[in-house]
Amino acid sequence: MSALTKNYNRRKIAFKKGKGSFLYSTNGKKYLDFVQGIAVNSLGHSNPYLVREMQKQSKKVWHVSNAFLIPEGEKLASRLKRLTFADNVLFQNSGAEATEAAIKIARRYFYFKGKPNKNRILCIKNSFHGRTLATIYASGSKKMTEGFGPKVPGFDHIQFRDFKPRFPNLRNKIKNTTAAIMVETVMGEGGIKPIPNKCLKYLRKLCNKKKLLLILDEVQCGIGRSGKFFAFEHAGVKPDIVPIAKGIGGGFPIGAVLMTKKVASCMTAGTHGSTFGGNPMAMSIGNAVLDKITKKDFLKNVQRTSKYFFKNLDQIKRDHPNIIQEIRGMGLLIGIKLFNDQAKFIKELEKKRLLVIKAAENVVRILPPLNVKKSEIDLALKIIRQVCENKIKKK
Repeated sequence: MSALTKNYNRRKIAFKKGKGSFLYSTNGKKYLDFVQGIAVNSLGHSNPYLVREMQKQSKKVWHVSNAFLIPEGEKLASRLKRLTFADNVLFQNSGAEATEAAIKIARRYFYFKGKPNKNRILCIKNSFHGRTLATIYASGSKKMTEGFGPKVPGFDHIQFRDFKPRFPNLRNKIKNTTAAIMVETVMGEGGIKPIPNKCLKYLRKLCNKKKLLLILDEVQCGIGRSGKFFAFEHAGVKPDIVPIAKGIGGGFPIGAVLMTKKVASCMTAGTHGSTFGGNPMAMSIGNAVLDKITKKDFLKNVQRTSKYFFKNLDQIKRDHPNIIQEIRGMGLLIGIKLFNDQAKFIKELEKKRLLVIKAAENVVRILPPLNVKKSEIDLALKIIRQVCENKIKKK
């Protein structure tokens, strides 16, 4: 019997190695992995370049305290600054920590400005921002908060459906105590739902008008996953704070909060810290990931691959309209919304050696590595079509 706690409902399968888009199980079976650690392995399994950079850094220094200068972190922060809206970067270890830090920074900013009562964050109900106490109450999901009371105060909520012209419900939720609006640019766990570009633009205008901070959570959809470095770039908006993680480490735990100079001014010495955040090993791997993602045409290729994948998934949907309700998402963050139980569909895909994962609203979530090959997309499409056809035959 396992000594692990049972907070995960794990599938009865284990892997001994991975290479690129594929995983190899302990019983010798080969699987096409379109989970990739839930959008974590941005360059696939055992990427040779990442492996070499990790080996080189492992012979130098793994960890030093943030009481000292860390050149690898200075380099990664400078590169993120050049690539994005950000003026300053705060490194963490995970998406939950990055989002938690983003909440702290927003509250600290208004405290620093002499407005300590301006400390509430407006979020989308049933979104996903992590599993810390603050982030589960930011998400507003009963499933995640049940049994973890007392309630962490400071969060208000709107519904995703409130994103419609002029956002009356959203505007009514803004009070004198509201400090920031925090949303996932693309809701991941919530069902692979992008916030429309016009809505993101309106959020920016609203935050400017009400003097609020705009926090765009790009933990899952950032670092090239959408076909641009950040998903909000599709809308041409500039946020104030952006928590990231997952893809920036290519499989190694890295989180960060990106912010403007205006916001960063409140983060004086001692206001926040992390023992492991920004350690040399993590930073060297983050730099290696950027080496690849910033190469000429890398993101254009993600866009081309995405267009091809969506086009063919749409065709499967048209061929099987009683099974697939909708294809949604952007870039290589893709959701297939089904009419019937997604768990059975996912199980059938697994039997045919394609690994995917679920999301809310009966959605099958598909997350290939960003450097996935066309032949691997074709294999996935073939398996998805076969499962759809088998379901028709069974009926």
